Amino acid sequence: MSLAVHAPLSGAVVALGKVPDPVFAAQMVGAGLAVEPPHEGPVPVLAPVAGRIATLHPHAFVVLTSGGRGVLVHLGIDTVRLHGDGFQRHVTEGEEVEVGQKAITFDPDVVRGHGLSAMCPVVVLDSPPGSAQPPAVTGPIRAGALMFHWAAS
Repeated sequence: MSLAVHAPLSGAVVALGKVPDPVFAAQMVGAGLAVEPPHEGPVPVLAPVAGRIATLHPHAFVVLTSGGRGVLVHLGIDTVRLHGDGFQRHVTEGEEVEVGQKAITFDPDVVRGHGLSAMCPVVVLDSPPGSAQPPAVTGPIRAGALMFHWAAS
């Protein structure tokens, strides 16, 4: 199985090892990359793959692909503590989504204003560390652009 994962939001691509959370940094949740969003107010967060919204919180969601693989988008670090402040949902749990469909609106500056990191890990759940292969281009990425490929070994 192979999976193309698209950037859920615009910003700077960052290796998971640089995420200020030991679980994401060690790829314990799965392999992937992260996006550091710019300082520009609320931004749309898009579905990185097509599938069904399997889990939905104000600060995170999982899209389950037709092949049964879950992709987690986590908006900021420790943002569960904000109880939805700075987040607006546009989808519901169980809804089918397409790549690039708006799922959440997220305000990174609200998150930063609470002293938290706005970095957004995007991971293929339960995948081996290092199994996400980023495209040749690195640095800034636009929402919807190819972020990385993942292939089952």
